[in-house]
Amino acid sequence: MYAVIKSGGKQYKVIAGQKLKIEQISAEIGDEVIISEVLAVGEGDQIKIGTPYVSGASVKCTVAAKGRHAKIRIFKMRRRKHYQKHQGHRQYYTELKIEANI
Repeated sequence: MYAVIKSGGKQYKVIAGQKLKIEQISAEIGDEVIISEVLAVGEGDQIKIGTPYVSGASVKCTVAAKGRHAKIRIFKMRRRKHYQKHQGHRQYYTELKIEANI
C-alpha cells in the first residue's frame, strides 16, 4: 500500500518502512508525526484520489533525524566587468521513517 502526501509544498510517494527527507518541521527526534495531507492512496491497481485530500486518510511517521543537506555553491560572474559573487546555501531537513498508512 502506498500514499502520496504533501509536505513543504512538494509531493512524495511513500510506503511503510521507507525513510524520507522533507523540509524542516518543528518536531524532535523520536517524536511521532501524523501527516493528514494525503492526496492519493493506492494498493496494486486500485487507487483513491482526493479532492484535494482523501478524507479519513493519514500517514504515521517517526522523526529519525534532523540535519542539513550538502552545500550548494552559487557563483555569479559578469565577463569583462570585474564582477564576481560567491555564495553558498545549506537547506535544513527532517528525516522521517514512515510507519503506516492509516
